[in-house]
Amino acid sequence: MASPSSSTRHLLVVDDEPHIGLVLRPFLEQLGYRVSIAKTLDEARSALRATPPTDGLLLDLHLPDGSGLDFLRDLRSQGGTARLPVLVLTAEGEDRILREARRLGAALVTKPFSPTKLSQRIAMMFGDTPPPGETP
Repeated sequence: MASPSSSTRHLLVVDDEPHIGLVLRPFLEQLGYRVSIAKTLDEARSALRATPPTDGLLLDLHLPDGSGLDFLRDLRSQGGTARLPVLVLTAEGEDRILREARRLGAALVTKPFSPTKLSQRIAMMFGDTPPPGETP
């Protein structure tokens, strides 16, 4: 069920695993978000310049054309995207990398994740009240 605040938000999912986009797009659309998928950082850069504007980013850390962490650093150094809400979706387990993502202001969800946990993290990323269910 869509929440009133999610219905106008556009999420960009940046992940090269095809099944992630196939699963996330309908799930996020069911929650009321508009969704775009980018499979590379190049596609993500283009999508961030496009209309409608991106309100939030779901970002994998390992992409075929570079590091999601480096991409996040670049986002934070630019005026227009410095405060863009980012949720890192990762199977990464290295504490140093996860700490750096947090330091850069990203929330984290580790793969595999439950739909409830993901929807809660997205709500929290936007400062909304998370839906009931699992504790984030």
